[in-house]
Amino acid sequence: QCQLSGLWRNDQDSLMEISALRNNGEFQGKYLTRVTLSGGCAHVSPLKGIQQQPGEGAWPTFAFTVRWDKFSNATTAFVGQCFVDSGGKETLTTMWLLREAVGSLKEDWKATR
Repeated sequence: QCQLSGLWRNDQDSLMEISALRNNGEFQGKYLTRVTLSGGCAHVSPLKGIQQQPGEGAWPTFAFTVRWDKFSNATTAFVGQCFVDSGGKETLTTMWLLREAVGSLKEDWKATR
């Protein structure tokens, strides 16, 4: 079974630490991004999420948000699934949407990546 709690590293060398899951599937943690909109250095930001309780033999799905604390006026939502290969290696696959604040409704078209 795949366990979300722990330390994860992505392809961009960012780190995510997820605390232990609660019985209802909720979790929280920290995200240390190496990729910033401003091109600045790495920053730690809080994350909150929930894991769907997996059925018998199923791999869990999950979702979480990261509020890019103190360095960006943006929030990112991630959704994904956790897998374990035949060698026991755990892998998270995710897709994300980043929403950056804009100054007007006319600029809304460029706010989501």
